[in-house]
Amino acid sequence: MRATIRCYAELNDFLARERRQVAFDHAWDGRASVKDLLEGLGVPHGEVDLLLVNGESSDFDRLVEDGDRVAAYPVFEAFDIASETKVRPEPLRETRFVLDVHLGRLAAFLRLAGFDALYRRDCADSDLAAISAALKRILLSRDQALLKRRIVTHGYYVRSTDPAQQLAEVVRRFDLRRTARPFTRCTVCNGAVTTVSREEAGDRVPPLSRQLYDDFRRCQDCGRVYWKGTHYGRLRRVLDTAFEDDGR
Repeated sequence: MRATIRCYAELNDFLARERRQVAFDHAWDGRASVKDLLEGLGVPHGEVDLLLVNGESSDFDRLVEDGDRVAAYPVFEAFDIASETKVRPEPLRETRFVLDVHLGRLAAFLRLAGFDALYRRDCADSDLAAISAALKRILLSRDQALLKRRIVTHGYYVRSTDPAQQLAEVVRRFDLRRTARPFTRCTVCNGAVTTVSREEAGDRVPPLSRQLYDDFRRCQDCGRVYWKGTHYGRLRRVLDTAFEDDGR
């Protein structure tokens, strides 16, 4: 059987070069669902938020027939397309993440920007997929096979290998500029941080820093204290670069 397939925007990153940005014919033997065909081409289903088969919205389980026209569109987290898509029950309205073991620094940067980002160095792929599905968190990964697990409904393959560029990429992909709340989350444990007095910060802050600074914030979960020390300027630049209009 043969079908005409067209992938849009970032989904083209997963296709062979000659199949990018164009409609192409694809042949296969036997029965195949839309999910089977797309993932056979290299496109993780978690990256897809809208499927059209012959111009009508479809789910992943639909069997593709000879002569069908399949169009796949990437994640639309910044937009509400719940009335159009059949790929998943509803889009995520609260942007929260879980990250694979290769993205530790990205997790810290997302927390720095104020986003809820779960990360554990010892978390198995099966656990990451289950957490993403159960807690409705977007799974960020550098592993395409992980994103192809059926249980994963919201996922994104991080293209860059540089953590600062990864942050800019995720900010741009999920339109995070309007919802960022920098320096409101602990970069170590992901807990919320609140402003505390110099006295409340106590001996968690070196004596000289207690004298030089008067803006302290403490994590409500682990108790770690933050202040605008010499590292602040570097971290501020990372955020400013990631949140520039062009995302670069």
